[in-house]
Amino acid sequence: MFSTVRYFIKTAIGFLILGLLTGAFMMISKNIFHQGYPYSMITAHTHLILIGFVMMMIMGVAIWFFPRPEKEDKKYNPTLILIVYGMITISTFIRFVSEIINGYLQDEISAVIITLASLGQLLSFMLFFYSIWGRIRPIGSHIREAKGEKF
Repeated sequence: MFSTVRYFIKTAIGFLILGLLTGAFMMISKNIFHQGYPYSMITAHTHLILIGFVMMMIMGVAIWFFPRPEKEDKKYNPTLILIVYGMITISTFIRFVSEIINGYLQDEISAVIITLASLGQLLSFMLFFYSIWGRIRPIGSHIREAKGEKF
């Protein structure tokens, strides 16, 4: 497993832990202290789990498992993947923090930051899948399929 894959997977695990702690905070606040929490806390929690953990784990594993790029593949760029890693990590964390701040303060600045962070997440996904598109190809399976093998 090479460095970029480890970055994605270890960061995903970090986001999972932070997401679980956020969920625990919400449960304790509601069930033990009988207090509420802002609705945006649910959004923050959800983004940590779904984007920070699930999607980053999928991205890291995809880089690891998908076939190597073909020599003529101009779209795949390891430097771009590292940039995407930084973008998705920073955007997700900023969105998490801004959602919590916005839940308590409900100010325009945090709302704008949430929107910008969301766009950062969107751009990250678009760049990632653009870059690995050529790696989503058959390696041997198309030969077996042509012979009639079902799997």
